[in-house]
Amino acid sequence: MKQVMKHKLNRWLGVLLSVCLLVSCGMVRKGNGAGVLADAAMAIPADTLAPALQRKYDYFFLEAVRMKTLQKYDAAFDLLQHCLRIRPNAPSALFELSQYYMALKQEKQAVASLEKAVHYAPDNYWYAQGLVNLYQQQKETDKAVNLLEDMAVRFPDKLDPVYNLLDIYNRQQKYDRVLALLNRLEDKLGKSEQISMEKFRIYLQQEDRKNAFREMESLVAEYPNELRYQVVLGDVYLENGKMEEAHALYQKVLAEEPDNAMALYSMASYYEETGQKELYDQQLDTILLNRKVEPVTKLNVMRRLIVQNEQAGKDSTRIITLFDRIMEQDTDDANMPMLYAQYLLSKGMNKQSVPVLNKVLDIDPTNTAARMTLLGEAVRGEDYKEIIRLCEAGVESNPDMLEFYFYLAIAYNQAERTDDVLEISRKALTHVTKNSPKEVVSDFYAIIGDAWHMKKRDEEAYAAYDSALVYNPNNIGALNNYAYYLSLERKNLDKAEEMSYKTVKAEPQNATYLDTYAWILFEKGNYAQARLYIDQAMKSDEEKSAEVVEHCGDIYYMAGEVEDAVKYWQQALDMGSDSKTLERKNLDKAEEMSYKTVKAEPQNATYLDTYAWILFEKGNYAQARLYIDQAMKSDEEKSAEVVEHCGDIYYMAGEVEDAVKYWQQALDMGSDSKTLKQKIKLRKYIREPEQKTE
Repeated sequence: MKQVMKHKLNRWLGVLLSVCLLVSCGMVRKGNGAGVLADAAMAIPADTLAPALQRKYDYFFLEAVRMKTLQKYDAAFDLLQHCLRIRPNAPSALFELSQYYMALKQEKQAVASLEKAVHYAPDNYWYAQGLVNLYQQQKETDKAVNLLEDMAVRFPDKLDPVYNLLDIYNRQQKYDRVLALLNRLEDKLGKSEQISMEKFRIYLQQEDRKNAFREMESLVAEYPNELRYQVVLGDVYLENGKMEEAHALYQKVLAEEPDNAMALYSMASYYEETGQKELYDQQLDTILLNRKVEPVTKLNVMRRLIVQNEQAGKDSTRIITLFDRIMEQDTDDANMPMLYAQYLLSKGMNKQSVPVLNKVLDIDPTNTAARMTLLGEAVRGEDYKEIIRLCEAGVESNPDMLEFYFYLAIAYNQAERTDDVLEISRKALTHVTKNSPKEVVSDFYAIIGDAWHMKKRDEEAYAAYDSALVYNPNNIGALNNYAYYLSLERKNLDKAEEMSYKTVKAEPQNATYLDTYAWILFEKGNYAQARLYIDQAMKSDEEKSAEVVEHCGDIYYMAGEVEDAVKYWQQALDMGSDSKTLERKNLDKAEEMSYKTVKAEPQNATYLDTYAWILFEKGNYAQARLYIDQAMKSDEEKSAEVVEHCGDIYYMAGEVEDAVKYWQQALDMGSDSKTLKQKIKLRKYIREPEQKTE
């Protein structure tokens, strides 16, 4: 049996032992926290045992307590058994054993041990309280009641047994006993609002309205100068249909104290109950605009008015007007303007809420809800100056809120305040805790990486990106930027490709990520594959950024599609690209690539025309004429475009008459050139107008 017991004891959780019997399951208000060990020691008279046995008992008991503290529960259990062999009816040992039995869920043994402890130490309150808790846990309500009744007599200075009995008798609807206990409490504590209100409630449960009102009237009589009790009595009258009596009491209180918030509010309730709508509205206005009324009362009134207004389906005019009048008052309470802001937001009046929310922050800079709401508006409006204002104050008032650091870093970046980006991001990392989301920490390292790159400190940038990916290997932004910057330096392209591919898999329609991946493939010489992804980027990028378009031209060029490459380069130029090599790249690369096609197929009219036109664009008119002549000879079908090009080249070569002849021929062939007729009419070369890029 001992071995089985030890096996079970080894499975215990220590925390169970510390709380299993001392946690109240009844209506216990407060415990005094007295040590059980001290009470237990007092329960055994010193002369009960011979001195030698007493010393032995004390040694084993104290050692058991020490073992329990060390969580060596099997040893503690054995030591307590030694105690009981010395004195079988020792209350202290019996009490401790009951806790062990409860931890083992051996309720019967626990109850038996604790009953013995209470029997042999009847003056120990904590043993009795522990047994009451056990009875209640076991649904032995009658036993719990009997013990509590005994405790209420035996320990008259303890109120917990009385409160516990009140709870039980209320649940059992034994209202006579509840009243008897309340009277007992009243005799001990004196007349009070809490007890009188409870007695009033019980009398109403018994349908004894006479005694119910008498109870509240006696409270007022007991404390005639306590105006609050008179208002409470008025409320009782009002709730029970005694309108005149309620009105008289409210008037009496307000005559003595015109700014009494309770009476003002109750008078408003009276007007509402009696259907006096105009007086009701006036009374509420009086409360709301009275500077002496507490803010919490005003807040309750406004909430009530809002609910009533919504239920009646009325517009927000009156509510907003009242709020505006209240806002004119000086106050150090932020709750009312916050309620106003919430109301405006609920009505979709976001812009109107902004000054109200700012007033909230003026009163209480730590109000996170107000600041975050304003920040949301600023972010949606891309108002970076406002973001900076809100977040700079936010990190001071709420230094542990990482959101403020994040948006501040973003806003600093937009303002090109790179040093500030670094500083605020580092500061954010000092407020990171073990509970901070790893994704958030990763984002800050990614921001630091971007900032270092802006400062052309690539090694520091790459180190920051590495840290970002340690915290979140799937940080898409960090992966993309890291990969792209490596590709620009033509470093670690395999690593760059791997990282970039993750971003494309995560967001296959993101033009930025597709462009990065295409460019890495381009740098690795995988032109055909690069073209597939740059085409996807072009389709996905509705705004067609100049950088993506230029990359498209580069990739098309290396894929052998020179004309399309030139077209995309020109488009990038038209879009305002600041690329320093773009204009030159257009023509030089085009000429180089086009010449290869002519060398490969010297009779191909299309290739000859392309090469001639590139030479034309570079101003090499004489050479251009040689190749356009070859194109005309090779082009048996004489396409209108080739013929027009021939005219343009002849014109710039100084042969105007032949130029006009070729232009007219192109027109007769059905050319859709928008400038051809003007060329013929003016006998002058006119460049095709540039197409505007949306």
